[in-house]
Amino acid sequence: MTQIGDASAPPARILIVDDERHTQQILEAMLRSEGFTLLSASDAEQALVVVAEQAPDLILLDVMLPGMDGYEFAAKIKAEPRTRSIPIVMVTALDDRSARIHGLSAGAEDFVTKPVDRAELCIRVRNLLRLKAYSDYHDRYSQMLEAEVGARAAELVESERLYRSTFDAAPVGIVHVSLDGQWLRINQRLCDLLGYSRDELSSGPVQGLLRSSQSPAEVEAFSQMATGTRGHYVVNEKQFQRRDGSLVLARVNLSGHRDSEGRVQHFIAVIEDITAARALEAQLRQASKMDAIGQLAAGIAHDFNNLLSVIVSYSEMLSGDLKDGDPMRADLNEIRRAGERAGELTRQLLAFSRQQVLQPKLVILGEVVSGMGKMLQRLIGANVELNASTGDGRDEILVDPGQMEQVLMNLVVNARDAMPGGGKLTLTTSSVQLDAEFAAEHDGVNPGPHVKLVVSDTGTGMDNATQARMFEPFFTTKDAGKGTGLGLATVFGIVRQSGGTIWVNSELGRGTTFEILFPTTRAGTAVRSILPAPAQQVLRGTETILVVEDEEPVRVLTGSILRRYGYDVLEAQNGGEAFLLCEQHSAPIHLLLTDMVMPRMSGRQLAERLLMICPEMRVLYMSGYTNDPVLRYNISDATSAFLQKPITPAALTRKVREVLDASSPGAASASNEACKLELAALRV
Repeated sequence: MTQIGDASAPPARILIVDDERHTQQILEAMLRSEGFTLLSASDAEQALVVVAEQAPDLILLDVMLPGMDGYEFAAKIKAEPRTRSIPIVMVTALDDRSARIHGLSAGAEDFVTKPVDRAELCIRVRNLLRLKAYSDYHDRYSQMLEAEVGARAAELVESERLYRSTFDAAPVGIVHVSLDGQWLRINQRLCDLLGYSRDELSSGPVQGLLRSSQSPAEVEAFSQMATGTRGHYVVNEKQFQRRDGSLVLARVNLSGHRDSEGRVQHFIAVIEDITAARALEAQLRQASKMDAIGQLAAGIAHDFNNLLSVIVSYSEMLSGDLKDGDPMRADLNEIRRAGERAGELTRQLLAFSRQQVLQPKLVILGEVVSGMGKMLQRLIGANVELNASTGDGRDEILVDPGQMEQVLMNLVVNARDAMPGGGKLTLTTSSVQLDAEFAAEHDGVNPGPHVKLVVSDTGTGMDNATQARMFEPFFTTKDAGKGTGLGLATVFGIVRQSGGTIWVNSELGRGTTFEILFPTTRAGTAVRSILPAPAQQVLRGTETILVVEDEEPVRVLTGSILRRYGYDVLEAQNGGEAFLLCEQHSAPIHLLLTDMVMPRMSGRQLAERLLMICPEMRVLYMSGYTNDPVLRYNISDATSAFLQKPITPAALTRKVREVLDASSPGAASASNEACKLELAALRV
């Protein structure tokens, strides 16, 4: 389209349609001076061809044409979308009203009456061309606007789709909350978290249930954010009840959504599930607490074992010095028996604290359970039905068989006491393969093959508070005098020290189930004892023994016992004194008898250094507990040269002769070398 007034635009194209050549020439002469490009046609059919080739900017149309008249031609032009905007000026000799109405009805924009006045014609043509230019500009601008609006609408649709996709794909729950507390828009994660559909969460009853747990601080925070005096609010821990009745712990981050004028329109709540995180934190706190209690228990057991060594040994020695029938002998025996019972308690404390020395062997757990069947039945009584299933779970595990029997007995006794009116006790063993996902969800578990022991009863069960403390030493729910509170603590310690893990599932009135997992062990990894079991022993001897013990009463006692049995005894309080004695003593020292836990230098460190000076010397460790990994886990068979406190004269002299009478002179040294090799392996 040619724009009027635009100097750079091409001249307007005007089509003159008239069957009289003379009239065409007159009209051309009138318009040529205006700079228009003039086209002509002598009838309507010819004019349609010209219009089809290139539409003109304006048409001067004679009404009376041969064939198709001007009215019909105008109607055709206005019927086509491509040409309907071309202005048509009808040129006619008719000046009556009906002719004009007919022309306007056909689509003509203006009329010029013959004879044509040049000035009038030029003005009318220019005005119509200007109006057409404005109309064309308006049409193009409208089309641009329509395209822009369409593009913006498409962008809005895509933005809404992207928003909805992001809203629902978010890994946290998101809800838009109105100022009066109604939930407006809810994402899919929140639906999954709470177990409700969107429609249910939008309903009044469910929202009322969820809002019923709001604290006064939350209500106040909502009020402050609604008035704009507070920007956001965080609830670090909020409890929601899911549809199935279970509870979810969540962190809720609230913020206000404002309009362009800064007024709060609604709230945005981001709800993050922290249930698993809180459970892990609770496990960590419980583990830390149990470790702290274990350290305390181990320290107490160590001190008690030293005291009990003195009490039990001196009472036994004094009793042996008295004649049969002496009334003092019975009193001394009572003292000794009390000391031995106290020793049992300290051993249980050591089991809980994982500081005892184990003697592990390759065993099939199902065989241990089967072998104890009759004894366990007698232990629980006739009113408790015992069912043991050991068909599956034939893999071997590396554990101390005696300690495993202790675990079973303690769990069975615990189950029996939970069923005073009788019930059912089930023991099962099975082989299981644990994957990485299970290991990640359970503290202390590694993926791989395991053997599982399940002990399940139909007793009274335990509440959550009891379960939180059940492995603590001296914690018991039994009446005074009916339990020490060390049964489950001992189980916990033995299982963890043996490389296993233990869980419990219990509900009041629904019984209790303990599940224990032990990693399986490849055949051939168990270590055979290098010290053979002695034949009938002669407990006396004349060898020289270096006793190293930091507790003076125990050191004096040990030396006294050994001297009674004929040994030559050297005593040292610590490693430094022991080195000095070795250097000053010219005769051979046959045996180093050392405490494991001493200040500055441990018994194992002392033995390693002394063996470099006296390679033929043999070593016997003793301790009330040990934090030495080699001895505690018995990896090197060093327990064949280990004496557990509290010591007694019989136990001490028997173990001393075992070590001294070993078949090979270098056996003790070999045992010590095994300790060093295994310690190196542990460090790697």
